[in-house]
Amino acid sequence: MARPFNLEISESAEYLSKSLKKARTAFEKERLLLLWWIKTGQVTQHQELSRILGRDGSTVTRWLQKYRQGGLGKLLEVKTALLCNLQDYTRNAIAVGGKTVISPRIR
Repeated sequence: MARPFNLEISESAEYLSKSLKKARTAFEKERLLLLWWIKTGQVTQHQELSRILGRDGSTVTRWLQKYRQGGLGKLLEVKTALLCNLQDYTRNAIAVGGKTVISPRIR
């Protein structure tokens, strides 16, 4: 038998519902749905959540850990790739066939 969730959702169901309607990406919608289902009591087991979302249980666990660690902001945080700064590009510009081709510095 599965354990019930030991997670306190600080946002109200109404707030989560409004946020769901405003969500632009599937990334946001999936995570907001996860919280809304838990908050409203529609889903009470981890396995059920992963089945409904079509995600592996470890993914759901990771999302729940993010929420526990930093709340909604941490859960919806999008990682972005680091870009080389402009100096790296301009310092390493290469002229090829009369055109300047920019190549980032390799570290």
